Amino acid sequence: MLTSKQVKEIREHLERAGSPIFFFDNDVDGLCSFLLLQRYVDKGKGVPIKSFPKMNITYFRKVEELNADYIFILDKPLVSKEFFDEAEKRNIPVVWIDHHDVQDEHDEMPEFVNYYNVAFNKDKSNEPVTYLCYQIINDARKKEDLWFGVVGCISDKFVPDFYEQFKKEYPDLSIEGEDAFDILYSSRIGKIVEILSFALKDRTTNVVNMMKFLMQVKSPYEVLEDSSKNHTMHYRFKQIDEKYQHLLKKAEELEKTSGKLLFFQYGGEMSMSSDLANELSYKFKDKIIVVVYIKGSKANISGRGKNVKEFILKAISGLEDSRGGGHEDAVGAQVRVEDIENLRGNLLKLVG
Repeated sequence: MLTSKQVKEIREHLERAGSPIFFFDNDVDGLCSFLLLQRYVDKGKGVPIKSFPKMNITYFRKVEELNADYIFILDKPLVSKEFFDEAEKRNIPVVWIDHHDVQDEHDEMPEFVNYYNVAFNKDKSNEPVTYLCYQIINDARKKEDLWFGVVGCISDKFVPDFYEQFKKEYPDLSIEGEDAFDILYSSRIGKIVEILSFALKDRTTNVVNMMKFLMQVKSPYEVLEDSSKNHTMHYRFKQIDEKYQHLLKKAEELEKTSGKLLFFQYGGEMSMSSDLANELSYKFKDKIIVVVYIKGSKANISGRGKNVKEFILKAISGLEDSRGGGHEDAVGAQVRVEDIENLRGNLLKLVG
């Protein structure tokens, strides 16, 4: 958790910002983190970060386009030095809230960056950034946004302590249990996670419209109901879900002949590796799940399972232009396409 001092400081930054820009990782945890803060202060614009692994310099043009006077970065483990250099030149304050353990990467953190990472607090933790953002607004009695807090946390495989309160307020959207993936795949609030995750994969114009809709909604039922305000979002969900179910079925067939390692690769116009890896890890809890998405010369990897971070980092060690990081049981990585078989071979040796 954030300390009371950190919460106070972040609130003060939010109050000082006249025209903030919120950059957030392109997933549901990042999206809900943005929505909680934006709805709290009722100002600012959101921009999903799609570059991997770092938020790169190209995103600074959005700061200029929107004439932002404050930069907030949410749920992104790495940011390029060039981006910070531009912010410092223009004297724009940066507030960065994260939960990834990437200590080695931040040895030269610019002094002007206000960096809050619970992985580096005295009482180390790794709650999703949605949880941290709900902590920031919770004392302000923003009870109507409780469900956003649950959606973002569940998407990141974390059941927050306020889920009990959510069950009382929305019994028809929740289920009993303490497993985040049970909630994700067996409840109506989990359905919202899936809808938002797929909506983030749409064209930029539609993603912007989706965010505008979510900045104004009063309840989760408005998201679940297909209406004139969110029809494009629902239409896109149905489109992507059809492709997703096809890939999921292929991966499930592959599992029948796999050992401890389920290694599934695919290509196409759209990455769904994180969503696939999550559901496969839910269905096959005793396996190491590695989903590889091929696009151009790069292969993006989503790994899930016990100690998967250790396995992935060892497997890519020595592979040219490889990179990876994340949590102990959920990791992202990237290798060259020509190294996919090397990756697979290394993992088979490590996993057994």
